[in-house]
Amino acid sequence: MMRLCSLLAGLALLASSAVFAHSGDATGFAAIAIDGSSVIYRLTPTVAGTDDAKLTQLMREKITVTADGLPCPASEPVGMSIDYVCASAPNQLVIRDDLADELGEKHHVIAVLTWSGGSSSLNFSATERVATVTLNGAEQPKGAASFFLLGIEHIATGYDHLLFLLALILCGGNLVQLLKIITAFTLAHSITLGAAALDIVTLPSVLVESAIALSIAYVAFENLFPRFAISRRWTISFLFGLVHGFGFSSVLKEIGLPRDSLLLSLLNFNLGVEAGQLVAVVVVVPLLIQLRKTAWEEKTVRALSLIVLVVGITLFIQRIVDGA
Repeated sequence: MMRLCSLLAGLALLASSAVFAHSGDATGFAAIAIDGSSVIYRLTPTVAGTDDAKLTQLMREKITVTADGLPCPASEPVGMSIDYVCASAPNQLVIRDDLADELGEKHHVIAVLTWSGGSSSLNFSATERVATVTLNGAEQPKGAASFFLLGIEHIATGYDHLLFLLALILCGGNLVQLLKIITAFTLAHSITLGAAALDIVTLPSVLVESAIALSIAYVAFENLFPRFAISRRWTISFLFGLVHGFGFSSVLKEIGLPRDSLLLSLLNFNLGVEAGQLVAVVVVVPLLIQLRKTAWEEKTVRALSLIVLVVGITLFIQRIVDGA
């Protein structure tokens, strides 16, 4: 039984450390568009204090594009956008990102490549530097379907969302109560995800990220006093789920949705988020069920909640300071 408690504590500590390692989920979002023989690369950094001029120069030096085996020279940057001019409209495109040489191992860019007739989600990091896309081939996910994979990746790296979900279900009670909590969270963040991604409602990112951190701390605090939490936990899940939806939308806001399949891409992204979330729940809930059969439940829940509470408060302060 001590192994079970240790496993749950390890999951919480792993998620907690990952929250600080992936502040804002990624160090940048990239929108890459192919227009004829041009490949337009636009980067939006998410790390506060970034020197834009230095980063732009690094982009020109460290990001290279090859089309059908021939290099595409980079034009002079305009803001955070670089136009790579290829000899002809590419069929096979190779993009290499070596920014990690200068930015370190935490460098992580989530990107969406769009072209006439399709799109593909890409990921660049210190260990994943090269992406090869055959624009008319069958091996790459195309169009709206690629946003499903992007949604899974976003929730998998969105450790603050996963930590919030863990805090929610720690005192979830029976199976019906757990279903209410998870369903309320899903419905709520789906509403605001769509509203934000479609520019119906917009909120400052520092406000959203700070509120997400505060939601983690609040639910963890409630777990220390469970008599106040169980009966209305689904309402807390719904209210804070609205906030988390704005956080989920951040990647879509920065990358943009393809106009020819806007709603379908949004739906696929949300389904990807739900799939990733479901995997996390399936992993954790059986452990919690086993825990509730032991005498260690109360102490373990309190210990995990204290860990999450400290992380939430620290993350809230960090995001407020970074956004000031």
